[in-house]
Amino acid sequence: MEKILIAFLIGGLICLLGQLLMDLTPMSLTPGHILVGFVTGGAILSALGIYGPLVDLAGAGATVPLSGFGHALAQGAISAVEKEGLLGAFAGGLEATAVGIAAAVIFGYTMAVIFNPKG
Repeated sequence: MEKILIAFLIGGLICLLGQLLMDLTPMSLTPGHILVGFVTGGAILSALGIYGPLVDLAGAGATVPLSGFGHALAQGAISAVEKEGLLGAFAGGLEATAVGIAAAVIFGYTMAVIFNPKG
């Protein structure tokens, strides 16, 4: 139960940061900018060795937000560089996140077919 509470609090704080950025920054900072910032921030914190311990502490509370996607990309690239050399930096991140990306595409397409979106 304690692990669930920690995951909820850490994930909630990450989401709160995103909401505050959307509410308190000028209109020139769009949600797209914030999304890219979270992915980039997760990758940078992962490369610095900061995001890994956060994932160990919070579990899904740190991996589900977009910063967790950046962490997965960075860890995949780092792992592939260790195994394959410099060329691994280009493919490692995609290999590490391929299942999640494929699931998002498949589920998104399925929902679009079922619910017939307008727009």
